[in-house]
Amino acid sequence: MNTNEIACVETRVRLWLEKAVIGLNLCPFAKSVYVRGQVRLVVSDAQDAQALTARLYEELQLLAATPAQQIDTTLLIIPAMFEVFDDFNNYLDIADAVLDELELVGDIQLASFHPRYQFADTDADDISNYTNRAPYPILHLLREDSLDKAAQQYPDPSVIFERNIAVVRELGPQGWEKLLQDGQEGEVTR
Repeated sequence: MNTNEIACVETRVRLWLEKAVIGLNLCPFAKSVYVRGQVRLVVSDAQDAQALTARLYEELQLLAATPAQQIDTTLLIIPAMFEVFDDFNNYLDIADAVLDELELVGDIQLASFHPRYQFADTDADDISNYTNRAPYPILHLLREDSLDKAAQQYPDPSVIFERNIAVVRELGPQGWEKLLQDGQEGEVTR
């Protein structure tokens, strides 16, 4: 990928973060780390599982070795792979194995996002899937300590998920698409 392509991918992901994740408060913990510049965006040019796995190793090791005040969380963005959601979902087993091999289970957690994300036992067009939809496949590397601190505000995390479904249901698919178009008001500034 050239510099312009990478910049375009980063811009689309920032728009999604600012308007959907933070703007709709889908993740009540995201705004504080984002405005402090502690969210690392990494665009992978990997086109196969081997190259992506090598990059995942690098990013997990970097996150583990860097103080949270510098990098609290990393979004590993994968624009050149996983057009099909099931392929991405299957790759998550490899990602979990990498986390285990690096002995980071309990320190770092993986979350996943995809343009066609689909929860088990839902139809592809079920609006609840939009809570985990993003412009590109993304592996979100999260520090367990940061999650634990943030979760103290929400003793029952299912409340967040239920609220998110209600928010995207009210917005609807057309509202979601409109929200993520360039030029909309209400972006979070850094």
